[in-house]
Amino acid sequence: MSNTDSSADKRITGTSERREQIIQRLRQQGSVQVNDLSAQFGVSTVTIRNDLAFLERQGIAVRAYGGALICDSTTSGIEPSVEDKSSLNTALKRRIASAAAELIQPGHRVILDSGTTTYELARIMRHHQNVIAMTNGMNVGTALLEAEGVELLMTGGHLRRQSLSFYGDQAEQSLLNYHFDMLFLGVDAIDIERGVSTHNEDEARLNRRMCEVADRIIVITDSSKFNRSSLHKIIDTQRIDMVITDDGVPAESLKELQRVGIEVVLVRE
Repeated sequence: MSNTDSSADKRITGTSERREQIIQRLRQQGSVQVNDLSAQFGVSTVTIRNDLAFLERQGIAVRAYGGALICDSTTSGIEPSVEDKSSLNTALKRRIASAAAELIQPGHRVILDSGTTTYELARIMRHHQNVIAMTNGMNVGTALLEAEGVELLMTGGHLRRQSLSFYGDQAEQSLLNYHFDMLFLGVDAIDIERGVSTHNEDEARLNRRMCEVADRIIVITDSSKFNRSSLHKIIDTQRIDMVITDDGVPAESLKELQRVGIEVVLVRE
């Protein structure tokens, strides 16, 4: 490919891909500059500032004069919308979801919690056969409508429009009537010492109930969620059976997961 073609590729990089690359630079360098990013991607400084504002809302970056710094290990406590979450790390989520889908065999009974990574898993499951799947995610359930070989169960309950997820007593009680082989749990944050956590108390409570009725707890999340914590804890990290993530996971986190006996599956970033 010529240099001209390479430059054109940079100019036409989509919003999601561009933001993913900015995150990678933040991880590698600790900071980024607006003018440098504008030149790299062939977009205006206004566009880059909008990207950095988006990453700040995610708790990934803190804007500073002329650029942004990578955020520390805590989140801002502000929950992004499901639309914002969907636009972040999309390619990675699809690779993680593909690895998760390989674990699901005919005859399996699985739970998919609400979330953008579990949504990608549901999309892949349209080719699965003889599987029972339960979810509290409206978007996840909609994706499973295309999976003719999957018997779909919904928890019901109150709908949180922020996350397109159902919660509450009805949702929790519905789980008591079933037993599942696997739970695929998408998370907002995972920290070895503080455990797995999420932004919303009601969803954390429902997720804990999901963990109680599943033989295996499989966390599916991209590496940006590591060394972070949200307000509401779901479970201790040690209760996880498997983590499927990308190879950008911090080395120390990977070592600690393996030390406590958690199986780790890494996909290429």
